[in-house]
Amino acid sequence: MPKSSAILLLQAYRPLWVSLRAFAGFFLLWWLLYLWNGNPLQLPSPVKVFEALWRLLREGEIAEHASVSTLRMLTALCLAIAVAVPLGFLMGLSRQAQQFIEPLVEILRPISGIAWLPLALFIFGVGDTLPVFIMFYVGFFPILLNTMAGVRQTDSRLLAAARTMGVRPLPLLLYVLVPSALPTIMVGIRLAFAASWAAIVAAELIGAPSGLGFAIEWYRQLLMTPKVFAFILAIGVVGYLCDVGLRALQKRLTPWAEGSGVA
Repeated sequence: MPKSSAILLLQAYRPLWVSLRAFAGFFLLWWLLYLWNGNPLQLPSPVKVFEALWRLLREGEIAEHASVSTLRMLTALCLAIAVAVPLGFLMGLSRQAQQFIEPLVEILRPISGIAWLPLALFIFGVGDTLPVFIMFYVGFFPILLNTMAGVRQTDSRLLAAARTMGVRPLPLLLYVLVPSALPTIMVGIRLAFAASWAAIVAAELIGAPSGLGFAIEWYRQLLMTPKVFAFILAIGVVGYLCDVGLRALQKRLTPWAEGSGVA
């Protein structure tokens, strides 16, 4: 292989190599902590966890619980988008609407979704509705605030030019405001996903008969710590893959935002 080709190949795979070194360092630290702790019930070795992970994957148990949790996540996220995006546009376009709605939003936003669990358990009972409600609540506010910010950041000169040319309100909304705000909205959706995915574990620990959080609590009660850690790893992997999908969707929907600093 020519030297220039080898250099190009090394540069192409450099991020992967850096990531592999980071993972190797993490698992080395895990192994050292396991040796130092000396209690496999508290902290199992990486080998035992990966053995448990392989068995759970082979038996289909991780896929079963992950699919349930992911479906709940998508349901909650779609509901949050359906409510928060129109409300965000309303608050972004109308100062009166913002002044009316924003105080309520700012009172509710600091309240953790987990704080609603006892009341939500009383209202919804054990099932799919409770975790969907918790994830909807947690994901609603990042989407709302990012939508409002995206609308407010629209170039006023662009709006003035469109109005000067006689563009009606609906085309102005569809062809000027939505494309301008969409990159910021997509960032809000990714933030909402991250917050909601973290909240799903606590919601399923108490209020669901299935899902990744339920599986963690089930195996904790059975003192099967390697399986608990296996499901924790599964949560991280599924969350990462979903975020990769959202980033790909963001690039596809907003190609004009590439290189603009919108992450």
